[in-house]
Amino acid sequence: MAADPEPSDLDITLYRGWKHNGVYVWSPFVTKLELRLRLARIKYVTAEGDPRTAPTGKIPYLSISSASSPPLQIGDSSLITQHLIRAGLMQDLNAEAALDERDKALDLAVQALFEDKLYFFNMRERWIDNFYVQREEVLGEKPWVVRWLVGGVIWRSHVKTLYGQGTGRFSAEEARGFREEIWVRLEGMLGESRRRREGRGKEKECFWCLGGEQPTGCDATVFGFVCSALFAESSPESRKFVRGLEAVVDYANRIHDEYFPDYKKWD
Repeated sequence: MAADPEPSDLDITLYRGWKHNGVYVWSPFVTKLELRLRLARIKYVTAEGDPRTAPTGKIPYLSISSASSPPLQIGDSSLITQHLIRAGLMQDLNAEAALDERDKALDLAVQALFEDKLYFFNMRERWIDNFYVQREEVLGEKPWVVRWLVGGVIWRSHVKTLYGQGTGRFSAEEARGFREEIWVRLEGMLGESRRRREGRGKEKECFWCLGGEQPTGCDATVFGFVCSALFAESSPESRKFVRGLEAVVDYANRIHDEYFPDYKKWD
């Protein structure tokens, strides 16, 4: 039986939904996956892609091919990560950090806080409160009639989703309060992690959500959401609020400088 190809023998393309190169995109799940790839030192190229042809019908998705095997497409940032770990191409961050059962649960809880709660508040701010800005970023190169028709379909779908999920039932002030509470709690967590790191004489190095020497799974999620908040013009309230959180911005700056020096940084 032939050996599995080495990472250097693979051609990996990350479809990010945007044509822009050398910049973070507005999707936190794209940046989440990019950080995992860079932590694993996996070389990849980026392309726009199309959610209509993606394996799970959404961005991001990954194409992996080699000289000895046909292209394999995988969708969903979490499923992609799991596949690469099983294939031996990417490390299991939580295993490498030797997390105990309590910290494994905490790591998963932090991921869920952002991916399953903040995500919906972001959806509301972007697709409902600032619909036209978000629509033009996602569909800006399409003809006007396509932007109008498809944008309307997306808006109605998100309104229905948010009402059923519950986020759409809050007032604007209530939604803002819930959203900002998540960021404030992250500021406290990261501030404590930085103090621990610097207490060990590592003032310039990256610090991580759980306060350990190495990143864990939740760091990829958190970094993705922080970058998304710092860049997305369709979430101006979140953008202003997050930029005022010193530990959060420092956390993102250090990771950017270490792992994304080729990308444009937020202003």
